[in-house]
Amino acid sequence: MALKSSNSVALLFFSAILILVTGIDAGDIAIYWGQNGPNGDEGTLAETCATGNYQYVNIAFLITFGNGQTPVINLAAHCNPTNNGCASLSSDITSCQAGQVKVMLSIGGAGGNHTLNSTEDAKNVATYLWDNFLGGQSSSRPLGDAVLDGIDFYIESGSSQHWDDLARSLSAYSTQSKKVYLTASPECPYPDAYLGDALKTGLFDYVWVQFYDNPPCEYTSGSITNLENSWKQWTSDVAATKIFLGLPASPEAAPSGGFIPASNLTSQVLPAINGSAKYGGVMLWNKYYDNGYSSSIKDMYWTKNSLMVLPKNSLVLDEDEVLHACISNIVEADKPG
Repeated sequence: MALKSSNSVALLFFSAILILVTGIDAGDIAIYWGQNGPNGDEGTLAETCATGNYQYVNIAFLITFGNGQTPVINLAAHCNPTNNGCASLSSDITSCQAGQVKVMLSIGGAGGNHTLNSTEDAKNVATYLWDNFLGGQSSSRPLGDAVLDGIDFYIESGSSQHWDDLARSLSAYSTQSKKVYLTASPECPYPDAYLGDALKTGLFDYVWVQFYDNPPCEYTSGSITNLENSWKQWTSDVAATKIFLGLPASPEAAPSGGFIPASNLTSQVLPAINGSAKYGGVMLWNKYYDNGYSSSIKDMYWTKNSLMVLPKNSLVLDEDEVLHACISNIVEADKPG
């Protein structure tokens, strides 16, 4: 296309500057921490946040609660909750938050027993979570005095009943001065077998969908078709603020499949999905398996329209690269009308 006027030249230049200045990376990154302790070794919570790679950390898991049970938190070998040993995490949590990392408590997980048998039961669990992990008061806060940013729903067993009631009860604790964030990690087959009704409430801020261990909706052998089709359904049907692409941080993290090599993720998958207004970034399972994967993602700049991938150290582009980056942003300003 010919540039026929000074207006077009100015527009081209402005578009180039706009792309370089407003170029975004692959979005935010959320990580699960807590299931592979010091002997694992996934490192401490403070060390996890200090990497600068993550904007959200889900502490996993509160494995037992509801139905009149005494709640149980299990952080593998990180600490012993039976002697209040996990209260020492309070300083780690506040350190993370000081670094602009939001920290959530993830409830559920593969083990334990978590069932809500009534609306009243859900309200009681919400009260427990508020008093012991959020902004309430309790003499036995398992993670110390630090106030977490919200609650993550990681429900893969039990009943599908009353998770919507729990979401409503937790959301009611939000105030203008302190929001209680609600997040969820459903599996990619839609709707999720356990959290389908809860997600219909529209109360969840971030939904990190697990696009792994589920062949019908995961990346397989270089093909993004199943993943992309599922992504479109999640982003069109779920009323969340942002939806994240949930992935294993290594092949070992999801033996049943779904791992995407970083080069394929940044060159094939993200350009196909990050144009969505609901795209929030990538969720990784989990910190223990993240041996450079999150860094590989963060090391790429992405233009809003996914036109090019720019390494972070690419401060200068030649003329052809600028033209390539700008071409789809140029309006034919010289056309009459």
